[in-house]
Amino acid sequence: MQNELFLQAQTATAELLAQARLSAGDLMVAGCSSSEIAGGVIGQNSSEEAARSVLAGILSVLKENGIFLAAQCCEHLNRALIVETAYAKIAGLPIVNAVPQKKAGGSFAAAAYAAFEQPAAVEHVKAQAGLDIGDTFIGMHLDEVAVPVRLQISHIGGAHLTAARVRPKYIGGARAVYDPALL
Repeated sequence: MQNELFLQAQTATAELLAQARLSAGDLMVAGCSSSEIAGGVIGQNSSEEAARSVLAGILSVLKENGIFLAAQCCEHLNRALIVETAYAKIAGLPIVNAVPQKKAGGSFAAAAYAAFEQPAAVEHVKAQAGLDIGDTFIGMHLDEVAVPVRLQISHIGGAHLTAARVRPKYIGGARAVYDPALL
């Protein structure tokens, strides 16, 4: 099962990156309920193994493309995010003091904290794309304007999967001309 979760996460991440047109240095946010992946109810039966497998699948694609990950914590840490300290510094993000645990932050954020070279917790990001695994509500961490991305895969394990990318705002009204590469 763990290999299947790895492959599902890897496939979803690769498909999102292809549609979102991210570049090296960009940020992708992921919220992940390992409880939902395991077929349970969010926050009720967290699975560290499922979280590690999904994280590994996501990171395998992101690292290859030079894209940073922000792993969203659960509501017990106010949906803070775990990022690499290097990203926090580049983006000018204030670091806060929180270490996610299975029951306070969630298994996915805890797995990210353990896997990152120099993990840091931050309160807010403006990511260019995101995966929401298990209806964890990542929208608050996406830059404006979020656009839904329809993926071939709709679930990771038992968890519902949605994805989004962002695009620049349209301004100017009826006479404006827009760059199709930015749509």
